Amino acid sequence: MRVVQLLPTLSFGDAIGNDTIALRDVIKEMGYATEIYAENIDKRLPEDIARKTDKLRDLKKDDVLIYHKSTGTDLTFKIEGYKCRRIMVYHNITPSEFFRSYSIPATQLTELGYKGVDFLRDKVDYVMADSSFNKNELLKRGYTCPIDVRPILIKFEDYRQTPDEAAVKKYRDGKKNLVFVGRIAPNKKQENIIRAFYCYKKLNPESRLILVGSSRGMENYHERLVKYAKALGIGDDVIFPGHIKFSEILAYYHVADAFVCMSEHEGFCVPLVEAMFFDIPIIAYDTSAISDTLGGSGVLLDDNSPEFAAAVIDRVLTDEKLRESIIAGQRRRLEDFSYERVRAVFEKELRGFIEGRKDSI
Repeated sequence: MRVVQLLPTLSFGDAIGNDTIALRDVIKEMGYATEIYAENIDKRLPEDIARKTDKLRDLKKDDVLIYHKSTGTDLTFKIEGYKCRRIMVYHNITPSEFFRSYSIPATQLTELGYKGVDFLRDKVDYVMADSSFNKNELLKRGYTCPIDVRPILIKFEDYRQTPDEAAVKKYRDGKKNLVFVGRIAPNKKQENIIRAFYCYKKLNPESRLILVGSSRGMENYHERLVKYAKALGIGDDVIFPGHIKFSEILAYYHVADAFVCMSEHEGFCVPLVEAMFFDIPIIAYDTSAISDTLGGSGVLLDDNSPEFAAAVIDRVLTDEKLRESIIAGQRRRLEDFSYERVRAVFEKELRGFIEGRKDSI
């Protein structure tokens, strides 16, 4: 029996790619033959990490196909052709309305993504969802197969690598650093973080905002963010590092005084967990899967008012007891995402499905 993972793109360093590779290692250690297949494979990955989808053949009735669903792709509509048992890992898809003003291709891609989700409604036997938010979305779309929640599997030892020394030295200069990590994209609402920073800077002029993430494909949105920051008179203190090395990403976590998230759509949001790992107090707008991931930790904002957000940030950064309390709560929550704990959840769910303890549609 084989357990095969399938996805449109296996990327280097992104959450879904890392999850897929981590799961491959677990599946191997469980004693099952396993491979990864993808239409597009990042050239920075080891050559033997995955094979092209056209090489995926000879799946038998008892084999298990794990399909990672996170975007629009024609690959979705080929899933029913694999005559084996089928699992979907649902990472969520960003609604197309976020992209309509910035990118026709991105809009079309996400629309296709949701068509694929609806197509798979009666084509998969079981779903692993990254969050309760993702699970509930599928239930609303009419899914009746068993759905369990399994957070993304994160190898935290990667974050113990040495951060980029130059970046640490440059930004550890006495100013308060507000940081957000995530691709530059309209659903992430970086403009609302800039707006909150504008208000916070009135309370603490010795501060800066660092928006870490690639703007590839969203250059129009990135340009508007830069112009907006300049128009507010804070352009010099809003930093866009762009597409950077992992060691530089680590550096920004090391210099961060607060992690500020105003995103309006997340299926899980790995950077929240990363901020927990680095003991950075989190202030986040309560939308989509944010509260699922925080699990009662951090500070949830029920209002995206920039003045309110700025006041909360200022309180967190000036009240040492509050800050310590927030970090203590985040450390407790981080235990739920430990590699060992999430691995155990995955093993239990996969073995239960393989051994027939999950009802099939």
